[in-house]
Amino acid sequence: MRFALLTAFILLCFVLHASAQEDQSFIDKIANFPNKVFNKAQSKAAGLQKQLDKQTEKYLTDLAKKEAKLKKKLYKQDSAKAAALYAENPEQQYASFIQKLKSDSSTVMHSMGPEYLPYADTLRGALSFFSKNPQLLSNPALGGQAGAALQQVAQLESKLQIADQIKQYIQKRREQIRQCLSGEATMPPGASGIYSDYNKQMYYYSQQVRQYREALNDPDKMMSAAIGLLSKLPAFASFMSKNSFLAGLFGVPAGYGTPAALDGLQTRDQVLAMIQSQISSGGPNAGAALSSSLQSAQADITKLQNKLSSLGGGSGDMAMPDFKPQQTKTKTFFQRLEYGTNMQTTHAAYYFPTTTDLGLSIGYKISDKNSIGIGASYKIGWGSDYRHISMSSQGASLRSYADINVKKTWYASGGFEYNYQPVPGIDIGNPQSWTKSGLIGASKIVSMKTKVFKKTKVSLLWDFLSYEQVPRGQPVVFRVGYSF
Repeated sequence: MRFALLTAFILLCFVLHASAQEDQSFIDKIANFPNKVFNKAQSKAAGLQKQLDKQTEKYLTDLAKKEAKLKKKLYKQDSAKAAALYAENPEQQYASFIQKLKSDSSTVMHSMGPEYLPYADTLRGALSFFSKNPQLLSNPALGGQAGAALQQVAQLESKLQIADQIKQYIQKRREQIRQCLSGEATMPPGASGIYSDYNKQMYYYSQQVRQYREALNDPDKMMSAAIGLLSKLPAFASFMSKNSFLAGLFGVPAGYGTPAALDGLQTRDQVLAMIQSQISSGGPNAGAALSSSLQSAQADITKLQNKLSSLGGGSGDMAMPDFKPQQTKTKTFFQRLEYGTNMQTTHAAYYFPTTTDLGLSIGYKISDKNSIGIGASYKIGWGSDYRHISMSSQGASLRSYADINVKKTWYASGGFEYNYQPVPGIDIGNPQSWTKSGLIGASKIVSMKTKVFKKTKVSLLWDFLSYEQVPRGQPVVFRVGYSF
């Protein structure tokens, strides 16, 4: 008996020791919380805020110019109606919004916009938690960095609130203009085009704000790991239950999380018993009917969610455009860049062997389906025929290109190139070692089932400068490429 008690005591001590070591290890992990998260969160919020300020000022300035043009045209036709439409002085309102966006640095978050952003809420809570509990960090002085990052994130959220106010005003203004123009028996010359441009600007601005909101709510790998580590800390969970945006919306009852908070609530067994009694009263097939109804309702909800998502409902922007939007319109310069590879083979000619050009390119999307770019290629020689195979370096080329969409997956393609092939006795610096190529033709994007070659482009081009080349090059060029 004593031996059994001694054994149990030793096992208990071992378990407590292991648990203490585990707790200490977790505390050490919290103390070694990646401090780079603070700087990264601050720089990301600052970058998004700078882009938001710049784009908002640009859009509002353009809208003010369109309002001025429309005002001038309306006054020529119906001064009374124009005076009523411009009684609020919208140009001054646009300028007021720009000034507010530049000067406002409020840290009070009244709304998260048209949808709840869970990661942004958690990030804000984590920064606030560490700024108020710097002793949990390896260096308590880093609490100041957490506070600075929190202030930057709060400023961005404040600017997004102003952006939402701007969107609401623009939507209201668009409706006022629409009603005014629809009441005109004869539309003022050019007024329809101005209104159409105004409508486009409103749509693109809404999409731009949506992208900034999604970027704020999109964590990278390091931030996700840091937040995942922090979420295991009970003190942080308790802090979020009282200080998160959701807690502010719904409120947390006194004594939340304690047994006293459960007084008066129905137990799980009581709820199940009530459901069972209701099902039983419906007959022997009531359970199957209920299950079928729930599945049908779930399917309908899923369809509705997919439809709302396709319409942009995830961001609350449900106003459908009356034009075909260009997705690249709201992209930054670097987001418009596309990279590609291509390959072409040239048969042996004169003393030049059969060669294969392996090219790389970087393009800029002018619109969703039109792009221009530059590139380069390296020529690999394979020998004169299959009996004399030998790899060799046969030169390079510098390229430029343009792809203009004609219809669906068909493109009009063209480009200008400088091709270098080593000629005995002539070095690379001699212009005679470089030949010009002028290409024009057609390209087609071929749909393939594999993810790797999904955007395969096949091009058939005519080199109209090949007849001037010495030695004469191949007039017809066939290339296969892939862009990503």
